[in-house]
Amino acid sequence: MEVKTAPKKRVYISMPNKYFAALAQKYDLDHGLVIKDLNPYVNEGYVRAYFREWGTVTACKIRKSQSSGETKAVAYVRFSEEDEANRAEWAGPHYIGGDVEVRRVVSPRMEEDAKEEVAAVISNKPRPRRSMGLGYILEDAQWLDEAAEEE
Repeated sequence: MEVKTAPKKRVYISMPNKYFAALAQKYDLDHGLVIKDLNPYVNEGYVRAYFREWGTVTACKIRKSQSSGETKAVAYVRFSEEDEANRAEWAGPHYIGGDVEVRRVVSPRMEEDAKEEVAAVISNKPRPRRSMGLGYILEDAQWLDEAAEEE
């Protein structure tokens, strides 16, 4: 059976987990979460770091909209494995800058996603830590006042 590719625009499908296998026979699927009621001041880096605990986050996108004077945000987080997305959903309730609603979704894999996924996995490697130096000592200058009083 030939696996079909997805349409040009990404489609997010939320349905019971028991139907994922039937859909996977027809399409190559990406597994992820849609986060609703997200604080509009939360950025993609924060959401990516929050969900990193449950697996490899290959994509994270936030969409903001203003309706009736109130800014609302929705995020999509894609994981590299189905099991990782399941664990992240089951770990709820989630609190990301406020109470949020998390929905488990699948999406037919798109061709340009393969390039994004490789770049995301490479960028997820931890950065080497910078040396703190003596900056933490100089932050509180009380020791300078004490040295001047002793002289």
